[in-house]
Amino acid sequence: MTIKHLLLVDDSELDNMVNCRMVERNNYAANIVVKTTAMAALNYLSDTFQNNRERLPEMIFLDIRMPEMDGFGFLEKFHQMDDIIKEKCRVVMVSSSIDPDDYQKAADNPYVVKFVNKPLTNDTFEELKKLEIEHNA
Repeated sequence: MTIKHLLLVDDSELDNMVNCRMVERNNYAANIVVKTTAMAALNYLSDTFQNNRERLPEMIFLDIRMPEMDGFGFLEKFHQMDDIIKEKCRVVMVSSSIDPDDYQKAADNPYVVKFVNKPLTNDTFEELKKLEIEHNA
């Protein structure tokens, strides 16, 4: 197991089902919490911070294109959260976007540690596991 807690934020139920299955298949996270809106994910982080900090996710898989608030809107609100949350929760943008501006915005954001394309693959998890090893070294 690479991490204890993963937060998956995506408005697509199908993508959530596939991504959860890939996380489990690759033995990447012990616990997966799925939120289908950016606001629900922000509320989850805030509630978890207040009530059970040990369950804060080490990693957030964040979709870009979502209604009401997109992934970049999430990151703007995430920036305003407590420093403990921002230090513990690292963000991976998970998107089917091929827009170079999305890649650049993600690369420029200090909370985004990686941009990966949908669908998630076994190779994606090998890269993420290496990233975790580097982070923990």
